[in-house]
Amino acid sequence: MAVVSPSQPQAGPPYPPSRSRAEPASEPPSGRGGGGRPDPWLAIPGAALTVLAALLLGFAANLTVLGHIEHARAQQTGYDRLRAELALGTAPVGPKDARGKEVRDGAPVAMLHIPAIGLREVVFQGTTSGVLMSGPGHLRNTPMPGQAGTSTIMGRQWGYGSPFNHLARLHAGDPITVTTGQGHARYKVTDVRRAGDPTPPQLTSGGGRLTLVTATGGLYTPHGVLRVDADLVGTAQPAPATGGAVSSAELPLSGDPSAWLPVLLWLQALLLATVAVSWAHRRWGSWQSWITGVPVLTALVIALSGAATELLPNLL
Repeated sequence: MAVVSPSQPQAGPPYPPSRSRAEPASEPPSGRGGGGRPDPWLAIPGAALTVLAALLLGFAANLTVLGHIEHARAQQTGYDRLRAELALGTAPVGPKDARGKEVRDGAPVAMLHIPAIGLREVVFQGTTSGVLMSGPGHLRNTPMPGQAGTSTIMGRQWGYGSPFNHLARLHAGDPITVTTGQGHARYKVTDVRRAGDPTPPQLTSGGGRLTLVTATGGLYTPHGVLRVDADLVGTAQPAPATGGAVSSAELPLSGDPSAWLPVLLWLQALLLATVAVSWAHRRWGSWQSWITGVPVLTALVIALSGAATELLPNLL
């Protein structure tokens, strides 16, 4: 019987075969738990949802905080320009200015003062959604305030300074003063009417009337039209020929279809900027791309949402 010497190595299991140098080491699976790169099919929807959320926030900001700031700035610049034109005697008193050119939309034409509701606003020419972002607007195919006939001024109920939010509080006899290039015109409220209410009696020859128009409904949900009628006190000023027919975008509760072009252009710019920021994120890193990209994306979102609000009803 053979005796195994203690110094002699005992037989055992063979060593595991060595790994071939050409065989790649196993890598952790890609995905959230593996620490690999994120799946691009998940990154694209995430980026789209982020842009959509930013657009909704910008849309709400334009109707509230940013819109009120824009309205205040437009009122100040409009007041400065109108005051200078009144002093020089060049303020428009009809569809054409002192040089014989048609008064452009958005030009200041009057100052409206209603003490009963604490309203003092510059009135601009035109009633499209874009014009009414600056303040109340004069309907172009009606006479100027203070002139013979019925002059119509429209204003927003909630958005962009909400100048006509409290028109429903007016009562018969409340005074209204409008200052134009022809002087001060004084009115007294005769009626506050909604859809279905009887219209005021026809004006006598040489008489003047002012009709203020805004929306009715809850917060940012217009569903009707409110009108305040006021008769001119005193003699009406002579009225030059009024403008021709107005477009559908200038009627109450109408949006402006021409805003689709800037909306599409701003949307394309936003998409290009988003692609550029994504490319910069891969090349430069996170914080470098965000520092350069966030201001650009924010400006584009605000511009796009501002253009989109012109598609909404002009009395909103």
